[in-house]
Amino acid sequence: MDTGDTGFIMICTALVFLMTPGLALFYGGMVRKKNVLSTLMHSWIVIGIMSLQWILVGYTLAFGPDFHGIIGSLNWLGLNGVGIEPNAQYAATIPAIVFMAFQMMFAVITPALISGSIAERMRFSAFVVFILLWSTFVYDPLAHWIWGVGGFLRTLGALDFAGGNVVHISSGYSALIVALILGKRQGLGKDSMAPHHIPMTVLGAGLLWFGWFGFNAGSALGANGIAGMAFVNTNTAAAAAAIAWVVVERLHRGKSTMLGAASGAVAGLVAITPGAGFVTPLSSLFIGLVGGMICYLAISVIKAKFGYDDALDAFGCHGIGGTWGSLATGIFATKTINPLGADGLFYGNASLLGIQAISVIITIAFAVTGTFIILKAISLVMKLRVSEEQEATGLDLSLHGEEAYPDFI
Repeated sequence: MDTGDTGFIMICTALVFLMTPGLALFYGGMVRKKNVLSTLMHSWIVIGIMSLQWILVGYTLAFGPDFHGIIGSLNWLGLNGVGIEPNAQYAATIPAIVFMAFQMMFAVITPALISGSIAERMRFSAFVVFILLWSTFVYDPLAHWIWGVGGFLRTLGALDFAGGNVVHISSGYSALIVALILGKRQGLGKDSMAPHHIPMTVLGAGLLWFGWFGFNAGSALGANGIAGMAFVNTNTAAAAAAIAWVVVERLHRGKSTMLGAASGAVAGLVAITPGAGFVTPLSSLFIGLVGGMICYLAISVIKAKFGYDDALDAFGCHGIGGTWGSLATGIFATKTINPLGADGLFYGNASLLGIQAISVIITIAFAVTGTFIILKAISLVMKLRVSEEQEATGLDLSLHGEEAYPDFI
């Protein structure tokens, strides 16, 4: 064991944890004031649910001893056998319990990302059941396929440094399916759906950016050069995407907005995640520029054209940005940065791009199918959507009995 690596990963674990409260603020500021607490509640309840699910069953399904490349066995159920000694298959210099905790924070934030698509209209009880089922039957298997020793996509050679497929593509495309099944919010296109508190969203974006250093650099699983490269690439892509977003926004709408700058930074963070520890800083700059542009177009043009109600743009940012990032890894990855990775198309190995494309297609198909089945199963026993009266009143009062901004006399 290495105490420096252990301390570093524990700090990164705390940084990744902070991302979920940051996400709550990022999403919370973008809804109407009558729904802000219900939106915050989505992220907070996911912290509780996933912290327990991961310890009880999630970790062993994702990282337990492989079963035919499909799922982890139940050997580590309830963290049985996961202690202070390292597991050399995953991280030889840190305790297994620390690696487990670091991965737990990824399992926490991923389903929370989905909540952006269903804001202001999904029943809280249905959301809780959905998150528990989705994490167990979609997230955990995907994590094993791509990160677990023996997972079939890992064996194929797919690269996902910190969660392009596992976190962003899975949650983004699942978010789209949930939005389509729930349907549009009442009054969409007629009533104002403007964000009620953009400074809250900007604060959330800042916390996400801050925590993302732990998300990406920590995925090196040690205080080393690859962690340093991932750290720099993370900031570079976020900065490039923020600039790209506000430039395209100005060209398209005539003005650059603070909400756009914050959204652009998040889009860049999403795009660089799968390749953060595999590409050069110049490549990360390009990945961020393109990520900012295509996510803006997905949200401002494609969503408007097709008319789906992805309320807070979980699909436009995470689904589209994650897809680009995974494919870009297949183009720009180089062994000069990470000898344990692979050379991509730009470095003479076109096959990696093909492998990345296969992994993206499989991830999308599995997430979409799994999400659809889970939602249909839940709808057989409970309603997914609040009543028209509850939606009109606002979910804060109708579901939780509280107001974010009560009128004081």
